[in-house]
Amino acid sequence: MIGEVMIVVGAYFLGSLPTALLVVKWVSGKDIRLSGSGNIGGTNAARAAGLRIGAVVTLVDMAKGALPVMVMQWYDPASRWLALAMLAAVVGHIFPVWLRFRGGKGVATGFGAFLVLAPAAAGAAFLVWLVVVVIGRFVALGSMIASACFPVLLFLMEHPPEPVMWAVVAVSGLIVIKHRPNMENLVRGTEPRIGFEDWGHKGKS
Repeated sequence: MIGEVMIVVGAYFLGSLPTALLVVKWVSGKDIRLSGSGNIGGTNAARAAGLRIGAVVTLVDMAKGALPVMVMQWYDPASRWLALAMLAAVVGHIFPVWLRFRGGKGVATGFGAFLVLAPAAAGAAFLVWLVVVVIGRFVALGSMIASACFPVLLFLMEHPPEPVMWAVVAVSGLIVIKHRPNMENLVRGTEPRIGFEDWGHKGKS
């Protein structure tokens, strides 16, 4: 049990590493919290420092969710420990101790964990995200809808153990709640759409 607890604690601290803050600061000297939406995630990193930097941040954030679940699968695949490893990684990203518990929204980290736990359901949720983003050009809206759909897709496609199901519901709920400012912006009509003309070359300036 000590090993499992250590993996869960490690998952939190790994998840809490502020990837976007560190990478954007290193590449451009900017504090991402003072750019765009102020969120320390891949989308805002792309706006602050270019698409390539946004992609790097997103992939690293996905790894922060995937790695602890993979380690727990190898060490002890009991569903309660897998659920706790996933939850700890996402909670770490959203509430990082290094930033006074003010972190990102958990989308990429959650998706990385989902991919390891349930690749088919995660792939279906990604398609939902892609359709929403392509049609509406709102990344936040796609993230909210895909996150809300994932527990349903998981239940219908994979029938996971109860601890995993409840942890997924908790993670999805946290992600949606963290998008509350985006919901308000959507209602007001001020939520930014994807605009590739605004991205891409900022890291070179």
